[in-house]
Amino acid sequence: MSDTVEIEEKRGKDNPWKLKTPPGSSEYEMYIDEKDGVEVIMCVVGKTVLYYDARAINDLYQMLKDHDDWMLLGSKDEKVDTREGTVEHWARSPDNPMSGFYGLKKNFRGRFAMYIPPLMEELGLAEVEHNKRNNRMKAI
Repeated sequence: MSDTVEIEEKRGKDNPWKLKTPPGSSEYEMYIDEKDGVEVIMCVVGKTVLYYDARAINDLYQMLKDHDDWMLLGSKDEKVDTREGTVEHWARSPDNPMSGFYGLKKNFRGRFAMYIPPLMEELGLAEVEHNKRNNRMKAI
């Protein structure tokens, strides 16, 4: 069964979501935009801008609903191997609905599990732990 998520308020660059990483150690902003004809989630961390395919919200939500339990985030940079069974591993797996990375900016396609879960929590779609390390998430 598929649960499609509709974001009620798609925030733009002038009114971004102001978020913190799961451990609460860094602040960043996210907003919805379009790049090369694709709806993307722009993630601004200091002067660095990452972007993720916006389909990630629905796909992650559905995967977490199907998983039906807590899942370790396992955030890693793009060139670092991930641990199977983590959100980060799923977000770059050839077996996910994108058949690979949700991150769209070469060399900045990782850290999905650092930045997308707080957005999912803000949207009321997931519960995210906020420990210093080894945080998990689950669908609501």
